[in-house]
Amino acid sequence: MTKKTIQFLIILFLMAGSLQVMAQDQNIGFFESDYIMERIPEYEGIQQQLDLLSSQWREEVTRIENEIEQLEEDYEAKEILYTEEIRNQKRQEITQKKQEKEQYIAEKFGPEGEYFTRQRELLEPIQRQVFAAVRAVAQREALDFVFDRSGEINLVYAKNEYNLNNLILEQLGIEVEEQ
Repeated sequence: MTKKTIQFLIILFLMAGSLQVMAQDQNIGFFESDYIMERIPEYEGIQQQLDLLSSQWREEVTRIENEIEQLEEDYEAKEILYTEEIRNQKRQEITQKKQEKEQYIAEKFGPEGEYFTRQRELLEPIQRQVFAAVRAVAQREALDFVFDRSGEINLVYAKNEYNLNNLILEQLGIEVEEQ
């Protein structure tokens, strides 16, 4: 081995050792935003508003589906009586009604639809409160990292001593039941 290779390996070894020491000094906590949100009194009212909107829109979708079904049944019953031109018109009417339904669903429930827009508007103030509480608890507890276990991050195992749910609820002024 050359002198440069040996120096490189020594530096690499020292860096790996210092990273291990740094990792041991990290303080980590986790919480479950779903659990926290469900315990915030305003959340239930917001969820009820969203459920009401959703059910109204679902009723409209059902109404359009019934119209489509009626058009299809009418077409099938009278198809032999129609001229080719009228058959094409009726099929086009059915297709148009199906497109109307799909457009309505996308408009109301799609990724940029009214449901998610309204949900964001209503939940954003509460989420800001929760994240401010998380930040305050993390600073008070001298944590380096805090994970939300409710989302897409898969935290397979965590000691319960690092669970910040109750501390965050207390920070938000919500009474915590002892478990």
